[in-house]
Amino acid sequence: MYDTIIIGAGMSGLSAGCRLAHYDKKVCILEKHSLIGGLNSFYRQNGRNLDVGLHAVTNYAEKGVKRGPLGRLLSQLRLKWDELALVPQLGSKIQFPDVTLKFTNNFSCFEEQVAQFFPKEIDGLRQLVSKLVSYDQMGDFPAEISAREVVSSCIHDPKLVEMIFCPLMYYGSARQQDMDFNQFSIMFRSIFLEGFARPWEGVRLLLKTLLERFRKAGGELRLKAGVKKLLFDSAQTVCGVILDDGTELRAKTVLSSAGQRETLRLCEDCLDDKSLLDECKPGELAFVETISVLDRQPKNFGHEDTIVFFNDSENFDYRKPDDFCDLRSGVICSPNNFAYSEPLKEGVVRITALANYDRWNALPREEYLNQKSIWYQKITETASRVIPDFRSYMIDSDMFTPKTVYRFTGHENGAIYGAPNKNYAGTMPFKNLFVCGTDQGMVGIIGAIISGITVANRYLLKGN
Repeated sequence: MYDTIIIGAGMSGLSAGCRLAHYDKKVCILEKHSLIGGLNSFYRQNGRNLDVGLHAVTNYAEKGVKRGPLGRLLSQLRLKWDELALVPQLGSKIQFPDVTLKFTNNFSCFEEQVAQFFPKEIDGLRQLVSKLVSYDQMGDFPAEISAREVVSSCIHDPKLVEMIFCPLMYYGSARQQDMDFNQFSIMFRSIFLEGFARPWEGVRLLLKTLLERFRKAGGELRLKAGVKKLLFDSAQTVCGVILDDGTELRAKTVLSSAGQRETLRLCEDCLDDKSLLDECKPGELAFVETISVLDRQPKNFGHEDTIVFFNDSENFDYRKPDDFCDLRSGVICSPNNFAYSEPLKEGVVRITALANYDRWNALPREEYLNQKSIWYQKITETASRVIPDFRSYMIDSDMFTPKTVYRFTGHENGAIYGAPNKNYAGTMPFKNLFVCGTDQGMVGIIGAIISGITVANRYLLKGN
């Protein structure tokens, strides 16, 4: 009998497991795949370790800074700042027709850019910052409200509004064309007020650190252990899980990082109110991402930006595209362009674009591979018009689609950011079943870790 079974060994599941195991709770994390990490993992290809998901760690804070999510995370998980080995970005930008706004981990840089290109809006920007919801409570937020309504009440130039939303939506919005203001606040703070960083070793270091902490505290991890359904006792209380191989595991509580809708499906037979599943709509927003490995550092062919968010028109159209991909906007990340003391061994350029899960999922195997090749070429060609052309330097490449995301996460429609309506409370229809992670409302690597900590503290560590 476990105190808690955690479904999913992503960032939120691992952090929750660490927190619980620190208090001598008997915890077992179940992961259906052979690798940990979920949305933020890594794999081997042609002798190289390639990151999945990670462009950058947001919410960066310098060593010694106690405030903010990173400081809280370090304290809650009993980690030292040096253990994460975070190195700040060199500088990023938002590129629209006729206007490019640069930003760094110092917010004054972005303020100066807005004052230069949108001089009438600088007071509105500061007013907007004053309205941001605080996340000092690690997940306590008021009722939902449209971010566009709040932003437009402060900033009146529509182009600046679109430029602000572009990076925030790409890095954290599960909702088409808008964001819940709670989510907007999280993302604005994490990107503009705190900023980007990355370990030299990429996501592997973060996962290794969390896993070592979990195991050192006595936690148990089972890989290739997918959950088929939840077990219930006579009082309609969750009492464990049944694995895909038929194994039954018992626990006093279950914490799922699989997603709210996906978790409801595991207990669908025991739901008194069947409408709950229908009301929990799946996300529609999905992405493709290309990875290009280069024979030289990006700076050697004139590209020194860490991340470029681009859009080719005045309006930013953030919705499920009709075609396989939407190349009108996207994100270009160069993992090399952080302030490392020594360069990465090879150059890398990663490009993200909006995609249509249904189109990709309907393809037979051979045509799926053919379309991946076609769209890889289209995407890299588009990027070569935004940054210096890198295609002649490529020595290896890969690409994932929404179908890949679904296979490795179980998120319906391959929706990386999960359901459009978040469950900030983390509670479910059963008193000892909880959710953490993307659908609890905290996105990104630091957000996911904070989510696991938050739910563990709030419901599973009462009295500790």
